[in-house]
Amino acid sequence: MSAGEFAELPAAALRRDSADLNLYVDVLSVNLADSLPPGAVRVERRRSLSERLAGHEGSVAALDVTFGERRLLLRNDRGRVTGEICHEVRGITLSRRQVGLDEWIDALAGSLADAAASNARSREAVERFLA
Repeated sequence: MSAGEFAELPAAALRRDSADLNLYVDVLSVNLADSLPPGAVRVERRRSLSERLAGHEGSVAALDVTFGERRLLLRNDRGRVTGEICHEVRGITLSRRQVGLDEWIDALAGSLADAAASNARSREAVERFLA
């Protein structure tokens, strides 16, 4: 498989289940957190009182994924999903760009492919994510 073909796999996998946005963001957050190194994924959840009383986690309000100096933030405001791509150096945000879901998915797929190309451990993480 060529590097270009490998880079297209994550985007296709990421798009395949995006019809129900709330469920999509929940599943994506779990898969990324399980596949990427500790600290690379932060998930912020929103829980109603009934969810708290029932012991449920609640729905994902924000998904924050960091790849080196690139930070990808996806916010879910009750089904309205917005994306943001940031360039950060040593905790300082140098640029921030609002994007739609498709562009955010493309950026995530590109970052996953870059990480996979950089070392074997990252490639295994991406392959686990795609499985």
